[in-house]
Amino acid sequence: MSSAAKPISFDGYRPGALAAVIGLHMAYYGREWGFGRPFEAKLAAEMGAFLARYDAERDLFLAAYDAAGSLVGSVVVDAEAAEGAHLRWYIVAGHARGAGLGRALLERAVAHCAERRYRRIYLTTFAGLDAARHLYESLGFTLCDESDTDPWQGGVGEQRFELVLPGTRRLP
Repeated sequence: MSSAAKPISFDGYRPGALAAVIGLHMAYYGREWGFGRPFEAKLAAEMGAFLARYDAERDLFLAAYDAAGSLVGSVVVDAEAAEGAHLRWYIVAGHARGAGLGRALLERAVAHCAERRYRRIYLTTFAGLDAARHLYESLGFTLCDESDTDPWQGGVGEQRFELVLPGTRRLP
């Protein structure tokens, strides 16, 4: 991140983090993409289920906080899936974009997976999120599938990106 950026601290789960991550998602996806109640309910249900089974040895809940203690970004690695480590709930607050925070979050998530020798990381997203796609591809993720399926109920199709980590031996 640039030296002109405000200080950012990285941490794991803190009380209230679930609501703050959902708030960041709704602030962006609600405003920019028109996602509403079904999307928010899906986020809350899936994130709540993840936190209930969270295992710090396997999974990652990474949050970025500004100097005032406000959440400005997050990324999750959910390593329970059989098909690989699932990168989820990646978001950076609008005012914090463009300073390298998104890249820092993704790099830490990939490093977490590499340290645990996970073979594959995957994420699902949709077309039109060009800055995020650029970051994914710059880290080696490739688009491997597209469909008309809309798991977010926001009128978009689904894309799946994957990254196979070199030198890894075990799955997920």
